Amino acid sequence: MSNPQGGWAGPPSALRSTKPAVVIPAVVAALLLVVVGVVGVVVVQSRTEVISGAATAAAADSGTTPAGLTATGTVRVGDSNAKVVVRVVADLQCPACQQFEKRNAKTLEDAAKNGTAAIEYDVISFLDRASSTQYSSRAANASYCVAGQDHAKYQGWFAAMFEQQPAEGGSGLPDSKLIEIAEKAGYTDPAVAQCITDRKYDTYVRDKTKQVLNGDVNSTPTVFVNGKKLDSSQVFNGLAAAIAAAR
Repeated sequence: MSNPQGGWAGPPSALRSTKPAVVIPAVVAALLLVVVGVVGVVVVQSRTEVISGAATAAAADSGTTPAGLTATGTVRVGDSNAKVVVRVVADLQCPACQQFEKRNAKTLEDAAKNGTAAIEYDVISFLDRASSTQYSSRAANASYCVAGQDHAKYQGWFAAMFEQQPAEGGSGLPDSKLIEIAEKAGYTDPAVAQCITDRKYDTYVRDKTKQVLNGDVNSTPTVFVNGKKLDSSQVFNGLAAAIAAAR
């Protein structure tokens, strides 16, 4: 899993693995190897630094709240009256989140379609240091741009974003590519493209990230089923069983 590190404070200080990893708290910041089905390396830094990070890139955002979200700020897909609610907290730059999506996309899509569960996507941004262009924040902004248009297409868009996730330590995808992904997912309204280039929800993304990280989330992906936080083995290998058990 990926751990909050450095918020919006500029380019990456180090390259990190593109494989999932779990962060184990330490007295000092260090590089640690851990196993969550796949071995990876992450840099441990303080939550305070993440929460207080200042943006270095200008944005046209004035604190606008995205349309179409739940009361808790998630993008809900599926039956609003479903007995089971799955909440997925993710950063679109997070390699572990990409692995989670690869393993569980069909499970989540099927659950939403057949009414087994409602899926709530809680996209945050704390991995701006993993690119030189604040890709994490720009991708999160794009999430709220498309979510305000049509939730029915959101899961397809979400999957496409992870299919084309840029490597850590690079420049990230340009806004033109984010617009292209949105259009291919069915979000062809010019307002979506404008929202992406303007970074309309930049402030919202930062405020939301602070709020989420002040809760029961300290790494991504973090997954809850009916409010119960799943452990790492359930997240990567037992999500379908967790959903079934909650019915």
